[in-house]
Amino acid sequence: MKKFINRVDHFLAESLAGFAAAHADLVELNLEPVFVRRKTATPGKVALISGGGSGHEPLHSGFVGYGMLDAACPGQVFTSPTPDQMMAAAQAVDSGAGVLFIVKNYSGDLMNFEMAAEMCEAPNATVLVNDDVAVENSSYTTGRRGVAGTMIVEKLVGSMAESGANLEQCKAFGDHVVKRVASMGVAFSSGTVPAAGKPTFTIGEDEIEIGVGIHGEPGRRRARIAPADAIADELLTAIVDDLKPAADAALLVLVNGLGGTPLSELYLLFNSAHAWLRQRGFTIRRVQVGSLTTSLDMAGASLTLCSLDAEMMKRWDSAVQTPTLRWGR
Repeated sequence: MKKFINRVDHFLAESLAGFAAAHADLVELNLEPVFVRRKTATPGKVALISGGGSGHEPLHSGFVGYGMLDAACPGQVFTSPTPDQMMAAAQAVDSGAGVLFIVKNYSGDLMNFEMAAEMCEAPNATVLVNDDVAVENSSYTTGRRGVAGTMIVEKLVGSMAESGANLEQCKAFGDHVVKRVASMGVAFSSGTVPAAGKPTFTIGEDEIEIGVGIHGEPGRRRARIAPADAIADELLTAIVDDLKPAADAALLVLVNGLGGTPLSELYLLFNSAHAWLRQRGFTIRRVQVGSLTTSLDMAGASLTLCSLDAEMMKRWDSAVQTPTLRWGR
């Protein structure tokens, strides 16, 4: 294992310390229990909180800031944060309008966020993200997994909360967005969890895992490496079959790197996706390309489609100021 690391058991703490120092103008790090919060809050708004196991950076801490999350709770690598982290974060960022938890559908995350929600004194609600169309159940979930589409949900609902919407409106809008987002990924290699010191799974030099999960869970099938056009075809066929966007739908396309893939390859994959969608008459209105929901150093990528209505388009375009996404201010 070759990584920038001092001691394995200090990996998360030192990474978070560096993150907070690098973005001290935007975020603050709380240590006991651990959570990241906005440095400058908007009084009277619904507070958005998300989180999950570390190793998926910049999700979620990288999306804390104006127009997105008020706080993020990072667990150990690929391990759910604990209810006390979520409770402390909620108490720190609640300004009286209630708390909305945005949760990826993984058993540990769901269980711990449910416990926090039950104990939370503030009015609260939960939006559950399950955008991965690859498999219905996995070793981590009952039902579909929450993956890169989570970032889209956080951005759109974050904008609505920033504009003054109440808790009920933010919850309803979040549920609406979830129904219009679908994703699927492919891995060329495994990520390596620092504490394990070896790849999570083994895969041949000429093999790919179609439909891989962001923790390295198995996908739909193991296949031989194929051209980017063929990979895009398989991913987008599954996504479109599930999402069933209208012929005149305005699509947001997210090409997401899983941690070990160069940006040049992600743009090449977008080129393949762009051609595939145009050939079938779909209209691409917004594009985001980059490594936004990763799996440590896994080589591979995921594609996400979001079918935008007018309100969703407005929310995507609205101002955001986070360590990772910044536009419109």
